[in-house]
Amino acid sequence: MIETGELALPHGITLSCRMAGDPAAPVLVFLHGFPEAAFVWDDMLTRLAARGYRCIAPNLRGYASSSSPADREAYRAHHLLQDIEALLAAQGAPVAALVAHDWGGAIAWGVAARRPGLMERLVIINAPHAGAFARELQGNPRQQAASAYMNYLARPDAAQRLAQDDFRRIWPFFADAQGRADWLTEDVKDRFRQVWREGGAGLVGPCSYYAASPLRPPTPGDPAAAGLTLADNALRVSVPTLVLWGEQDSALLPSLLDGLDRWVPDLRIERHPQASHWVVHEDPNWVARRIEAFLRP
Repeated sequence: MIETGELALPHGITLSCRMAGDPAAPVLVFLHGFPEAAFVWDDMLTRLAARGYRCIAPNLRGYASSSSPADREAYRAHHLLQDIEALLAAQGAPVAALVAHDWGGAIAWGVAARRPGLMERLVIINAPHAGAFARELQGNPRQQAASAYMNYLARPDAAQRLAQDDFRRIWPFFADAQGRADWLTEDVKDRFRQVWREGGAGLVGPCSYYAASPLRPPTPGDPAAAGLTLADNALRVSVPTLVLWGEQDSALLPSLLDGLDRWVPDLRIERHPQASHWVVHEDPNWVARRIEAFLRP
């Protein structure tokens, strides 16, 4: 059974959360990506709660009924990391695992690097490590082209444009490389519509993640990732890490996995050759089985 509640963090941000399982059980925390919301983890929460875990999935800052600051600067990386670090610290002991996809994964990579003591394990699903992403955005024309949409989402009018005509421009984001999204039924679309309209902020907060981040392809007027220098010692992740990757991801190319052990020495990578960026929806059993196996001692 899924419960809902709010967690007020010490720095003034409130995250709305979906939860399942015994409150006394080991904790798993799940972070969603763009343009999703906590509800996308419901099946995973239910399944892993039945395996003896307390599962918590917050709506990230700017999403649904979580706090949605108006200032774009409020979506810079250190603020996003602060939210999740505070959520994990509130559990009173290291969580059994932090599980994260897409933008949630970007946050999780940063939290694991800064505060490894907050978790025992890390699970990343189709979300690039900052070091690998910067490398590819700086030097790989294919990844630059695949990530060009990020500059569109960083536009001041992006949220308004995405909301027009019943979110006409956003539905193609969910397609695989062949333009299919069989899992995106009308019922699922209705869930998305509900969270995008919840709280009145719409997609302004989610698009602000892109506007506030320099990890975007360079353009003639903006060096973006080309102007970044990231220190290796700030990117190192020491906790045991499982990376799950749908290899048909048309936005985040498999080359982002190359050399990942440079920053993540205790690393396991499992690839799904047929799945796309949306592997959590396309093959949830594959994802759940691998998370369960990784959690076993």
